[in-house]
Amino acid sequence: MAAQFGRRLRKGATTTAVAAVAVAALSASGAPGATLVTGSGDQQSAGTTPSPDGTAATGNSPYYTDLPPLNTPNKPVTATDLPITGSAESGIPASILAAYKKAEQTVAGSDAACRLPWQLLAAIGKVESGQARGGRVDANGTTFSPILGPVLDGRGFAMIKDTDNGAYDGDSTHDRAVGPMQFIPSTWATWGQDGNGDGRKDPNNIYDAALAAGRYLCAGSRDLSIATDLDRAVLSYNHSDAYLRTVRSWFDYYKRGTHEVPDGTGTVPPDLGGGTHPSPNPGTPGASPSPTPPPSSKPKPPKPGGSTPTSPKPTPPTPPPSQTVAHVENAGTGTLTATAGDAFAERIKVRTTNKLGGSLARASVTFTIAGDTDATFAGGKKAVTLLTGADGTVTAPVLQAGEKTGRFTVRAVATGRSLPAVTYTATVTARQADAIARTDEKALTAAPGAEFADTVKVKATCKGAVAAGVAVTATMITDAAEPVENDKGPYFKDADGKTVRTLTDLRTDADGILKLPKIYADDTAGTYKLRLTTEGGATVVIELEVEPPQTPAA
Repeated sequence: MAAQFGRRLRKGATTTAVAAVAVAALSASGAPGATLVTGSGDQQSAGTTPSPDGTAATGNSPYYTDLPPLNTPNKPVTATDLPITGSAESGIPASILAAYKKAEQTVAGSDAACRLPWQLLAAIGKVESGQARGGRVDANGTTFSPILGPVLDGRGFAMIKDTDNGAYDGDSTHDRAVGPMQFIPSTWATWGQDGNGDGRKDPNNIYDAALAAGRYLCAGSRDLSIATDLDRAVLSYNHSDAYLRTVRSWFDYYKRGTHEVPDGTGTVPPDLGGGTHPSPNPGTPGASPSPTPPPSSKPKPPKPGGSTPTSPKPTPPTPPPSQTVAHVENAGTGTLTATAGDAFAERIKVRTTNKLGGSLARASVTFTIAGDTDATFAGGKKAVTLLTGADGTVTAPVLQAGEKTGRFTVRAVATGRSLPAVTYTATVTARQADAIARTDEKALTAAPGAEFADTVKVKATCKGAVAAGVAVTATMITDAAEPVENDKGPYFKDADGKTVRTLTDLRTDADGILKLPKIYADDTAGTYKLRLTTEGGATVVIELEVEPPQTPAA
């Protein structure tokens, strides 16, 4: 959940009910005036909310508890189309808003029965990260710096030991919630998505994170147009009644209208000086109460006409050199060559090393196929992201050649790092045959100006095995020492019915068999030759006999 930041509850509420929510949230926090709610703070408070399905996506870490302002952006009875302008609180940064709407459309295309509203994603994004810190994202939707929750070491928060070796959160001892939608690494490993189509699943990218949140909320057979299912979905994100009420308040607020603001200009709830966290839920095993801050530490109300001072945003911890990818290198990959339609026998293998030169385990590496090719990794993917093993190496899935011949490249990069890529060249060659022969010995004859009655049928093989899909060229040739295309005798017809004596768009079938189109004789009698040549150089020459014209009986 929203990381490391204390939050103030706003004065006022949208309605009397919202005012009640504010009181409930304050009560649940465990101390008068508390501003940050932990997920475990009141999960048993009422006993009326539905049980969540499985473990909370965010590890029940803290979140922004600010409620919507008194003045809603629109009236409940009006349409929910976005206004051009509105209050600062109703503004959502452009990239963030686009990501929520895209996630809604994507989920609707694969799970229409869930009826995911983008406003629910906006509400969760608001309480989790203040809409990615007011929309501080680059052109691809990735935050300029990671958004990290507090260390989940059991001291005031849940105890979740490291599940990703610090790959996402920079902590190899305990987990931390990550990104604008604050997923814990173990949940991201299951639900992470590639929402912007760049071949990566990055929890710090709003498009990836929003789609992952949408799919997570739609888990099972939930229909989010049903209040009970929506409550279950939100509670599965953070099992807290106060959290549910806060998200519900923002959900209703955004449904009444919002508007787009430039990235980086969104409203972020103010930080509470000192970066302290509230006490954990009383009675939580292993939890010790935090001391009550002295009165002087409480934030002072703003002066008329002034602004509330805020503390600088905390800087995410820098991973130690032993846990930072510094280099990606080839780990002994051989020549990458395959025949069209076949799998590459060689597999790409890389090694990652840290800043100290040692092998780095559980480092994220992304393999991407580039170039004019229809080759894919096993499963039809063009890009895959994998973690290195204990020895710092990782092997890409099997490469599958398509029908397009030629060269293409595969790049291996440290995911999310600006490091040089390891580039491999792969080559797809045409299917070949080392032998081709007729399947029968029938004489091929025709009267002048007539069709040859029998069809020419040949079979291609390679090292004795069937050669399927092999390209074959058929040419009527002269009988010279160095034969060329004949300009008389038997011929084929093209699609327009014109005479041709060379065919190039021929290919053997799955059994290695090729049946030639009809062959026609002209008026010149004699013995002619038809040459068939395969990709790979195998050749067979077949005789065609055009009979002399019959002499009329006297």
